[in-house]
Amino acid sequence: MSLIVLGLSGALSHDPSAALYIDGKLVAAAEEERFVRDKHAKNRMPYESAKFCLERAGIKPADVDVVAIPFAPISLLRKDRWHYARRYWYAPDRALDALLMGNRRYHRYRKRIEWCLQQLGFDLKKVTIEPVEHHLAHAASAYHCSGFKEKTAILGIDGKGEYATTFFGWGENGQIHKIKEFYDPDSLGGLYGALTEYLGFEMLDGEFKVMGMAPYGDAERYDFSRLASFENGELVINTEYANVIGLRRYKEKGKGYYFSPRLIEWLGPKREGDIADEPYVHYAASMQALFEKLALEMMYHYLGDIIRETGKIAFSGGCALNVKLNQKIIARPEVKELFVQPASGDAGTAVGAAAYVSHQRGVPVEKLEHVYLGPSYTNEDVIAACARHPHQPAWRQIDDVVQRIARIMVDGNPVAWFQGRMEFGPRALGGRSIIGCPSVPGVADRINEQIKFRERWRPFCPSMLDTVAPQMLKVDHPSPYMTFTFEVHEAWKSRVPEVVHEDGTSRAQVLERRHNPRWYDLMAELENLTGNGVSLNTSLNRRGEPMICSPTDALDMFFGSDLRYLIMEDILVVKEGSDWYEST
Repeated sequence: MSLIVLGLSGALSHDPSAALYIDGKLVAAAEEERFVRDKHAKNRMPYESAKFCLERAGIKPADVDVVAIPFAPISLLRKDRWHYARRYWYAPDRALDALLMGNRRYHRYRKRIEWCLQQLGFDLKKVTIEPVEHHLAHAASAYHCSGFKEKTAILGIDGKGEYATTFFGWGENGQIHKIKEFYDPDSLGGLYGALTEYLGFEMLDGEFKVMGMAPYGDAERYDFSRLASFENGELVINTEYANVIGLRRYKEKGKGYYFSPRLIEWLGPKREGDIADEPYVHYAASMQALFEKLALEMMYHYLGDIIRETGKIAFSGGCALNVKLNQKIIARPEVKELFVQPASGDAGTAVGAAAYVSHQRGVPVEKLEHVYLGPSYTNEDVIAACARHPHQPAWRQIDDVVQRIARIMVDGNPVAWFQGRMEFGPRALGGRSIIGCPSVPGVADRINEQIKFRERWRPFCPSMLDTVAPQMLKVDHPSPYMTFTFEVHEAWKSRVPEVVHEDGTSRAQVLERRHNPRWYDLMAELENLTGNGVSLNTSLNRRGEPMICSPTDALDMFFGSDLRYLIMEDILVVKEGSDWYEST
């Protein structure tokens, strides 16, 4: 049977996105932030992303059979709303609201999606809108995209959806079975987010910065065990300190935070600025250690038997992007393979909701093979963007892209690399990247100081040939999406020092040529020139901005930074005075 399912996420809060399945094939997926140039696109509709998906597939709104949304009504007969009310007793207005008006957010979500669909040209009388519970959408995005045939343990750890924060279940024969959920405020993701705020970053954006800061600290210096416990199968967050609402919140300059004044009394003032300083590096290390300990305890309590049976795990939710936890999971001898949904945050629930609905309607979805699912542009599009741009860029069309760019990199220059379809998810994977030669001393600092303007202590990541990975990395595990860190063999730490973090690990992308031949061939050319088939790879954006989507976005960023070289498809753009300028 033919079935077209459009998934739309994020209509109430952050990270709106769209994903389109046609007969079980994911043909397009994109995040709204990339089109509207507003990071996380908070309180926006997935309008531009949905429009792109339909246009990419060459279909009209009338062709869509179902619109799947990752937010659903929760019955008062279930535990979810009662748990929330009981645990937030100190904020009676919120507690009563959960009991008396507990699906208000769902109804607002649905109304906003209906409005968005009407703007796109949908006839609401002719399209079915199907809600999928938020954590079930996360679970589906991991399990259905994993391609695992065996019985699979499914883990979802997030901030929160409707009320649930954590999901344990299993998948078999295309069906997902729920074992257990935890509910707000008992959220490991929420606790990590609250500490992220305390450490001076924005919740839902800075958690990976805390993870990057942790290796600079000593987790033994501070005991964070008072913040959360996992006993008798239940996670309990200490809401005297974190995951707080209402009057219990710490407030500063009119803004309320998800931690309380008691946390300040215990640990001292909230961190400010960009320096990874004491004692905050130790706090980051302690939070990361507590997070890893509790996540592993929870996972084995509920999923240990399944993991020992087949060794397959599918993991999603925002916390699945914690690559240090993932490193610990794959180190376990009974774990054969961990699939981490590459867009594990809420943007990925558009894929999950659509995949779940497709399966429920009898059309299984294909394994996710790559995330090059966004817009692409031709040489003609790039040339037209150059012609329109106020800086009137100097450009040339070249026919030896890989060889020319590799030589520019080996000469010590970072390059903006814009090729093929844009990636779906938070990682730059060779579609929209800033790249550099990792054996050139100081190239990471140069990118930081001149282009990315980001904290100096945050690591840069390597992309590498599949033939290099077994030589460089100590663990052999598929890693196409930069969702794991690996210990690096000693000899390689000095060969590619710019992509090895403080703790001797790298968050690696291991390439197969079939998914992105030009990206792979660039690594092969670097190997010819330097002996190392590895590139430094970071996202093509400046600090605080979403990843680049279009050639115009790329040119705006190029001229707003100290980058000297930009390659878009076959079009090389250079700044006057650069080496190679005359020879282009």
